[in-house]
Amino acid sequence: MTELETLQAEMEAAAAALDFEEARRLRDRISLLRGGADTQDAAAADTAGLVRQRPGAMGLGSSQQRMTPPAGWTPPVKPDPMTRGRSRKR
Repeated sequence: MTELETLQAEMEAAAAALDFEEARRLRDRISLLRGGADTQDAAAADTAGLVRQRPGAMGLGSSQQRMTPPAGWTPPVKPDPMTRGRSRKR
């Protein structure tokens, strides 16, 4: 058995034994290994602070990553809706 298959079997056994915390840790290790992490790095990684996105929790587009603006960027000034389309001449 490969490392992934072993971890998968351990995760399923932990879930069957209702040890969901261990199953979560094993799931996160499997995810790190599939993402290209080294076996030792995946075993040593602290995944307790990771927060997974829940699709549909906030409506449409909630599964998209949040964009962070570059350093020093300020949003443009919004136009005043009360003066739009009016001229100063009367």
